[in-house]
Amino acid sequence: MLSVISIQDEIAAGRTTPAAEVAKSLDRIADLDPAIGAFEALADRDAAIAEAGAASGPLAGISVGIKDIFDTADLSTTYGTSLYAGYRPRTDAAVVSMIRQAGASIVGKTVTTEFAFLNPSRTKNPLDPAHTPGGSSSGSAAAVAAGMVAAATGTQTGGSVIRPAAYCGVSGYKPSFRLVPTVGAKAFSWSLDTVGFFAASAADVARFASCVTRRPLDVEEPASPLRIGLYRSRIWNEADAGMQSALGRAAEIAADAGAEIVELDEPDALAAGRDCHSTIQNYDVGLAMADDFLRFGDRMSKILRETIASGRAIPPPDYDKARATARRARKAATALFQTVDVVLTPSATGAAPAGLASTGSPIFNKLWTLTGNPCVNVTGLSNSAGMPLGVQVVARFGADRTALSAADWLERAIRAA
Repeated sequence: MLSVISIQDEIAAGRTTPAAEVAKSLDRIADLDPAIGAFEALADRDAAIAEAGAASGPLAGISVGIKDIFDTADLSTTYGTSLYAGYRPRTDAAVVSMIRQAGASIVGKTVTTEFAFLNPSRTKNPLDPAHTPGGSSSGSAAAVAAGMVAAATGTQTGGSVIRPAAYCGVSGYKPSFRLVPTVGAKAFSWSLDTVGFFAASAADVARFASCVTRRPLDVEEPASPLRIGLYRSRIWNEADAGMQSALGRAAEIAADAGAEIVELDEPDALAAGRDCHSTIQNYDVGLAMADDFLRFGDRMSKILRETIASGRAIPPPDYDKARATARRARKAATALFQTVDVVLTPSATGAAPAGLASTGSPIFNKLWTLTGNPCVNVTGLSNSAGMPLGVQVVARFGADRTALSAADWLERAIRAA
């Protein structure tokens, strides 16, 4: 994989140039993507290399894939559906503009599922093409895992950053809700949609996010031994044996490296929050995509069409009740961090499922999307077949640097174990 930090260091030392790094990325895309299918559209090669040569800013020389749910003025934006084939927005999404202003090179649009929902895309997992890369940020996770780009954007409404990161063995970072603007991304659920990022490691994704947002997100050493809450939750049995073992192993490694491990029971309010996620999501999509549904519903996938229809049928009082439940869940999530620095919980139910008929289950992600807490997929663990088993670090709302630094600390501990 390509490392954001390593590329920056090599450029700073004069051993390579931004143009050379972007050319290298485009060469890898040309070689590898026909078999993986991570890209929906590519930038013009000559123009991209020329722009990289003239770029300035901390991310000059960093190649980036943009999930095809974000508007881009220079590339088509299809939202993962033929309904928008050839569509060209006039302006970039806010986060795309932020990335360009930081000096990075947008080399292409990465494949997403239909409107970033559950209908699988054509993208294959680069670690084993017989397995799903997850979704909906399937192309972004696969492009980073294959070393085609150094970083990529994603969105998460249920589990669409953390889960594909876990399946592809890369770092996925879902920031605190609204830390990164969603302006210019096709809305699905405005109460839940969250912009996220992918890179090779926690340190790399932190560096990328720090440069893009101009916030102090770079990883740092913990000032004192980490207090890690082991959060198995009431859906623990949804995790397969391999994932349950991986979470236990991660906690064991963390304890051996000096962390304090605290067993946490799931509060009633958080269990209720997980249960109300679908009501909020579906009601929102029933409004956000009403015109798409009324105009093109007969050309949508069955699962999307039925989800929008079910959302349109939810009475507003039921939605308001779910929102009240979500508020209580957010308060309960804040209370978790009175005794621990971060929480450790599965990133997915297990390793990437075989086949491309499903993108996997978001059941271990959607609670933290609802509460808005920052989450980072931790890499380094795998099952007996060598497929990644991701665990996620969750921190207090707004404590994004804590989440990223703890994930980096745990990744280094896993590598050293």
